[in-house]
Amino acid sequence: MCVCVCVCVLQVQSVLQPFCLSVHQLRTISDLLMKDLIKGLGKHSHHKAAVKMLPTFVRSMPDGTEHGDFLALDLGGTNFRVLHVRVLEEEKVVDILGSQTCSISQDIMLGTGEQLFDHIAACLADFISSQNLKGQTLPLGFTFSFSCEQKKIDESILLRWTKGFNCSGVEGRDIVQLLKEAVQRRGDFTIGFVAMVNDTVGTMMSCGYRDQSCEIGLIIGTGTNACYMEEMRNVKRVEGEDGRMCINTEWGGFGDDGTLENIITDINRTIDQTSIKPGVHIFEKMISGMYLGELVRLLLVKLTEQKLLFKGQRSTTLLTAGTFPTKFISEIEEPLSGLENAKRILSSLNVPYDSVDARIVRLVCDTVSSRTARLCAAALATIANRIRVNRGLKHLKTTVGMVRLLAPDCDITFILSQDGSGKGAAMVTAVAQRLALQSHLVLQPFCLSVHQLRTISDLLMKDLIKGLGKHSHHKAAVKMLPTFVRSTPDGTEHGDFLALDLGGTNFRVLHVRVLEEEKVVDILGSQTCSISQDIMLGTGEQLFDHIAACLADFISSQNLKEQTLPLGFTFSFPCEQKKIDESILIRWTKGFNCSGVEGRDICDFTIGSVAMVNDTVGTMMSCGYRDQSCEIGLIIGTGTNACYMEEMRNVKRVEGEDGRMCINTEWGGFGDDGTLENIITDIDRTIDQTSIKPGVHIFEKMISGMYLGELVRLLLVKLTEQKLLFKGQRSTTLLTAGTFPTKFISEIEEPLSGLENAKRILSSLNVPYDFVDARIVRLVCDTVSSRSARLCAAALATVANRIRVNRGLKHLKTTVGVDGTVYKKHPNFSDELQAMVRLLAPDCDVTFILSQDGSGKGAAMVTAVAQRLALQSHLLEDSDGDSEEED
Repeated sequence: MCVCVCVCVLQVQSVLQPFCLSVHQLRTISDLLMKDLIKGLGKHSHHKAAVKMLPTFVRSMPDGTEHGDFLALDLGGTNFRVLHVRVLEEEKVVDILGSQTCSISQDIMLGTGEQLFDHIAACLADFISSQNLKGQTLPLGFTFSFSCEQKKIDESILLRWTKGFNCSGVEGRDIVQLLKEAVQRRGDFTIGFVAMVNDTVGTMMSCGYRDQSCEIGLIIGTGTNACYMEEMRNVKRVEGEDGRMCINTEWGGFGDDGTLENIITDINRTIDQTSIKPGVHIFEKMISGMYLGELVRLLLVKLTEQKLLFKGQRSTTLLTAGTFPTKFISEIEEPLSGLENAKRILSSLNVPYDSVDARIVRLVCDTVSSRTARLCAAALATIANRIRVNRGLKHLKTTVGMVRLLAPDCDITFILSQDGSGKGAAMVTAVAQRLALQSHLVLQPFCLSVHQLRTISDLLMKDLIKGLGKHSHHKAAVKMLPTFVRSTPDGTEHGDFLALDLGGTNFRVLHVRVLEEEKVVDILGSQTCSISQDIMLGTGEQLFDHIAACLADFISSQNLKEQTLPLGFTFSFPCEQKKIDESILIRWTKGFNCSGVEGRDICDFTIGSVAMVNDTVGTMMSCGYRDQSCEIGLIIGTGTNACYMEEMRNVKRVEGEDGRMCINTEWGGFGDDGTLENIITDIDRTIDQTSIKPGVHIFEKMISGMYLGELVRLLLVKLTEQKLLFKGQRSTTLLTAGTFPTKFISEIEEPLSGLENAKRILSSLNVPYDFVDARIVRLVCDTVSSRSARLCAAALATVANRIRVNRGLKHLKTTVGVDGTVYKKHPNFSDELQAMVRLLAPDCDVTFILSQDGSGKGAAMVTAVAQRLALQSHLLEDSDGDSEEED
């Protein structure tokens, strides 16, 4: 009898042998999985990868400032939970105030998507009513434990159903949208911001709230999955190189491409073939609770068929799928009561058993569960080893939510998640809400829609017409100043010219030569003089004495003392031009406020012939020398302005109907009459109120380089005061005006080095920052510069559309000459500006060319053209005089 039992056990072990994996096999499996992880992360290889490695857009763990009430939904198996969670900031506690479990019937699991989400909405409605939450709109964390591709934290596309679900009309759709539609169909409650959370991410977040070294989340239940913090430089599908992002591995799909063929048994193949989705989630079908009980049942049937169990007698119950749930394995493997449990369970299966049968059944259960644990360990060891290698560490200490043998250089602690799908979902939502508050509440007023931009364009068009009017211009915010420039260069200009350029904190003097034959404009010499704050805010006499001194030094250095050269003066402030050589300053901008100048003619001194030139006109003229279709000049630098060629019939302030004249719009004053009140933010008001000239040049203060840096600084202060940045700690440097120059915005928005630049700049501001803070600062910079580009585009589209309509054209082809540091040096500004102009002026084909020193060469060209026209006029007068004498 003893011999028979031994033979029987040996035969049973032979059947079970394929389920017994050696350490060598496990290391091979780990190596295969590592290759799949890398493939899944690749930009071009991920779509072919079995292990999908999905970005979750979770880049931050809780920082302790999260607080408030949240709803949590948990769908990942045959039961569905709704929870009311409260995060208490001071106590650093996450409490579940209430929960409710709803079952999901087989009909719903295999029905339509609408049925499923209506069922979820019904459960949610019941719960909200029972918790007396009906009047509140709470943020919601949705733990949706299926394979999804996350586009944002609140947008998640279902790739495929698993775990027995196969609801139609859901795969390929956004889960958040489906939930919102179901809630809207009911109409008896509302939900706030929705954060999509995978159960593994929720597990990691709930544990990470207690243990900051928790960087891996593991689920091994109805299904299986893992997530971990991957280096951003390896996440090729998401922009950015710095920091880390939680990756949802979806390792249940490991083996879907045949990788695990060498360890798959005939029982595994039967499980797969009889599943709802054959060939999909092979690894999950080998180790998860959804399938372990069925694996054991099929093994028991096989052993019975080979007459190694139950005297070869199979019962109908044993032959019925699903009659051996996974919980039986745990009961049978209980150390003390396991054999008694086995006997009870075998009785329920209606099989004739003895004590040997009970022990064999226990051995089968142990073999199947052991294989599960070892396969799971191999996969987990792969992730731990990857994190260690990623960081160049000899030894890694981390926390997970059997790996010592397979990852000997990793010291891994395991902690059980305290309701990761509930509390974890709430924590992800709390963190997302914190980040969303930054972008949506504080930054939202800076995010202008296309509809808003079109409205702004319409308002500006009215202001352009008002500024051109003979009787309305004096009340217009946009001054539309005639420049008396009616011609672009014709190629006959030649000679030497001086050019002066005043438009910011530096002042330039240039010696320019125009060569007629070569069609070249050369700068023979130049000199830059700085203008101190004292001079900018002093008297007009001090300013012009300083200009004269710089000019005298330059003339001497260029050996031009004996010559009287024509001079082009680029004076980049709002002026009313009476003639080409007479220009009355209307008001100072750009930080200047010299007394005794407003209302006076700038040409108080004469060096030969003087042509007064606005920088936008100089820009247009210098570009027009290269491109005859250039009819618009744009400056977006320290300040902002635009000029364009208007039809003379519309310039009511100047005599004449024929031809065109360049109009200096002075669009920086757009909004001075309250026109832009609907889009002005509290930050804009602070900028205006603390400026030298409150209430003046509102548009310029919203978009120009003089103010963009300060706009960002004030936003950072506001976010810090609301404890949304820098742990709520403000530094003296951050609170000091002018400590965030506009050049910082360009540096922080650099595509490759931006985040490193942000960290360097934040260090100089003496604020305590982390990686998330750096990304938020980058978002603030992007929001401010994007608004600037979009507002500039709306204004430019207005000008282009006006030229087209003026000329009765269906389609206009024109060129904009551009100058200014914001346009030239910001990495994204020009692209966004051009894209928005195309959108807002679809009937205009607008080309942009950079001005080559418009304030210098452009001023010289305006002077050269003015000299040419004066000579032509003089010759014409002489010709008329000769004709009269002959008569």
